[in-house]
Amino acid sequence: MANIINGKEISKAIREEIKESTELLVRDTGVRPGLAVIIVGEDPASQVYVRNKKKACDEVGFYSESYELPESTTQEELNALVDKLNRNDKIHGILCQLPLPKHLDENEVIMRISPAKDVDAFHPENVGKIMIGDYSFLPCTPAGVMALLERSGIEVSGKECVVVGRSNIVGKPQAMLLLHANGTVTICHSRTKNLAEVCRRADILVAAIGKADFFTGDMVKEGAVVIDVGMNRRADGKLTGDVDFASVEPKASYITPVPGGVGPMTITMLMQNTLTAAKNSVK
Repeated sequence: MANIINGKEISKAIREEIKESTELLVRDTGVRPGLAVIIVGEDPASQVYVRNKKKACDEVGFYSESYELPESTTQEELNALVDKLNRNDKIHGILCQLPLPKHLDENEVIMRISPAKDVDAFHPENVGKIMIGDYSFLPCTPAGVMALLERSGIEVSGKECVVVGRSNIVGKPQAMLLLHANGTVTICHSRTKNLAEVCRRADILVAAIGKADFFTGDMVKEGAVVIDVGMNRRADGKLTGDVDFASVEPKASYITPVPGGVGPMTITMLMQNTLTAAKNSVK
């Protein structure tokens, strides 16, 4: 039976620490961390996520602004808003909710956000800093995974780590963070041969491919730590991860559930990045 890594509890503890740090920052400098969230269009999942971000800002004592723009918003209008927020001293973090409608260029928006306010850590300057290990911000989901491991007392150094997924948002930065923690890292993807065999080598397995219940017990080594980044909806409407929990949990030493594992950490690490940006603004 695996130990269940409770992302809700760990997230709650970190938010309490962020709230205390925010109070000290306001007291000592008069600066209150500010986050601006931009959403374009009517995507229901994005709207829920934006509401959760606003709620998290209120919880930790941040100032927040949200901009809900119509689907018809032009690239010029979106760029102008980003430029305005870059100049706004009350805003320390800017987040543009992805995906954007098809007619808008996501890369142009990412490039336009000031690297000092890029709390998603998507700007190439921040990505480069993560590569060399000299960073201010980390992408929120990989940072959340590292916090879960650290606070669960799971040592990464010297371990065989397998990351399945190579997205710019999760897979690639996750591999770099495990490498910085002295893990021996293998990145797998859709072209990997003998995937199950590679997964069975892992002391720490990070599943991030977006396929419901893909990873089964026969793909996992006895005693492995299994981190499920997936968030999928079954035909019956229930949320599930990339890991088949029922068959993997008996073999794992630690496992994250879905929901309640990695998910709660993502917005919490966004709050952490925004606090860091506010602190950096007064250095």
